Amino acid sequence: MSQFFNLDIHQMELSAKQIAGILNGKVDGDEHVVVDDFSKIEEGKPGTLTFLANPKYTNYIYETRASIALVNDDFTPEKALPETLTLIRVPDAYRALAVLLSLVEQAKPKKTGIESPVFISPSASLPQEAIYIGAFSYIGENVRIGKNVAIYPQSYIGDRVEIGDDTIIYAGVKLYAGCRIGQRCIIHSGAVIGADGFGFAKEGESYKKIPQLGNVVIEDDVEVGANTTIDRAVMESTVIRRGVKLDNLIQIAHNVEIGDNTGIAAQTGISGSTKVGKNCMIAGQVGLGGHITIGDNTNIGAQAGVISNIESGRNIIGAPAIDMKNFFRSSIVFAKLPDLYRGHNQLQKEVNTLKEEINKGKSEAI
Repeated sequence: MSQFFNLDIHQMELSAKQIAGILNGKVDGDEHVVVDDFSKIEEGKPGTLTFLANPKYTNYIYETRASIALVNDDFTPEKALPETLTLIRVPDAYRALAVLLSLVEQAKPKKTGIESPVFISPSASLPQEAIYIGAFSYIGENVRIGKNVAIYPQSYIGDRVEIGDDTIIYAGVKLYAGCRIGQRCIIHSGAVIGADGFGFAKEGESYKKIPQLGNVVIEDDVEVGANTTIDRAVMESTVIRRGVKLDNLIQIAHNVEIGDNTGIAAQTGISGSTKVGKNCMIAGQVGLGGHITIGDNTNIGAQAGVISNIESGRNIIGAPAIDMKNFFRSSIVFAKLPDLYRGHNQLQKEVNTLKEEINKGKSEAI
């Protein structure tokens, strides 16, 4: 299989039959048609492979010019498909695409060696083989780096940092002293791991800084997006558990703990000492207050503001956050508020008119 995935995506060449074999899929059409690139379904080109996973894009499959489309097993065309299109049916088209993209990624050549100039402390522990350190990087005292690690240019690896096997540190990452990164992690450019937490004590009209003496521990198979920041703990550790996926531009404060396999979208901020459970999904621009606990399997919608503990398994949104069903019901009412307000004012006028007539009648009776 590797012979078909050479140096990059544009050198891939596979037939529908071969792709179906890789994915354990079923060909619906010409099994000999060949592709050498990928394309979005709305921009499909001949000789490319596309996919249909989101029902919102179904209409594009009837006009796409792509040669092969991955579709779910239960896809039933409502009208004729292009004669040039071959389908490969799989249980989950999106996951199948991910498999193919991963194979292409793995086939790309990996950088190795130590470029110049770099600074590497004599006390740092590096493997003898399969490591890459890009130019203008800094490796501090007593750093421990595992096998097959890639550290791209202009990265800062502070004293006593530990980096596990097969981890990628992209350009311009800053790992402060004492932080620990697990195996098979990906830290994207501009991320800062281990900066001081926001800890200050008010003294009159000024602030006294509280030293942040802990570190950040990132377990295995974690991905940290570009320009995301994770603060070190006041004491002990800020912990990102195994399998967590963090988007770009996220702020995680000191002593936070994120549970296994939780995903968090961009521009989310998590305040100090908050604990987020396992398998949670947190959408963009969410704000979590400090010293609260979010239970396992919780889904939090975009722009939610969470200020209190949340039990496991809930779906919440809004600021302050409430159950999603109640939020959407409330949204319907909110959209009608101008009409309700006008109706209220009209009713108030009519009530006032009735009161005036009643009072006038009473006066005349007297």
